[in-house]
Amino acid sequence: MNGAEFVPLSLTPLLIGCLAAVACALPGNFLVLRRQALIGDAISHVVLPGIVVAFLVSGAITTTAMLLGAAAAAILSVAMIEGIRRYGRIESGAAMGVTFTAMFAAGVLLLELSDTSGVHLDVEHALYGNLESLVWLDATGWSSLVDWTALVNLTDELFRIALILMLILILLAIFWRPLAISTFDEGFAATLGLPVAAIGLGLVIVSALAAVAAFDAVGSIIVIAMFICPPAAARLMTNRLGVQVAWSVVFALVSAVLGFVFAGYGPLWFGGSHAVSAAGMIATVSGLILALAALLGPTRRGAH
Repeated sequence: MNGAEFVPLSLTPLLIGCLAAVACALPGNFLVLRRQALIGDAISHVVLPGIVVAFLVSGAITTTAMLLGAAAAAILSVAMIEGIRRYGRIESGAAMGVTFTAMFAAGVLLLELSDTSGVHLDVEHALYGNLESLVWLDATGWSSLVDWTALVNLTDELFRIALILMLILILLAIFWRPLAISTFDEGFAATLGLPVAAIGLGLVIVSALAAVAAFDAVGSIIVIAMFICPPAAARLMTNRLGVQVAWSVVFALVSAVLGFVFAGYGPLWFGGSHAVSAAGMIATVSGLILALAALLGPTRRGAH
């Protein structure tokens, strides 16, 4: 594929997939180390009904509406978990499972019953995202990268996920030390006067921002996979936090690039005639990387 084809048809979807993968993998490292990896899964389930309701109320898919809808859904889910746990007298894990399943099912039903034909928002989009359709029609080739007329017509999803990723990087740089200390030893962090509860809440909020920003473009499958697979694979490569984060970024980028390429060309290599879902293939590649790290990683072999 030459530049005249690659830049308008594949460059922006590939960039969005890479940015979304890294944005989810970065906070995912701390969720994995805190044994809270399923929070990423939970967030991706909870935000769906919030986003759908926000669209039905506002009539448009906008960043503000999506964030407000996701926040409202998160608050409702917390209230539901506490209510089920307290009045149903069941343990927290079961209450969380019931709530997240019910919230996601409610979101799917709302999508099925509502008129979302005017936007890219339906059940398939919620699961697999909108990645392949995020093309850059105003581009004519590599020269478009320095053409302001073409650049201003880049898809909104690219700017949205790039902005969220930049925010995540800034927050990690600012709060790296307290976040690292509280992640490995909350008791010691508390003795140093660090606001442990606030740090934990902030991590969840940042994770939710990444999930909401990525959800519209790449769907829940990539969001779930990237919160868990690259950080978990990176954890098997090293026992140092900084190195782990670096490995997770590498694994996220490799998953996004290889998954996107395999989705488009893999079926052709094996005699098929149609491409497959880029989101599904990216998630699959991330799972294969985790499997290889589990089999071959240094920490798996006992090295430090």
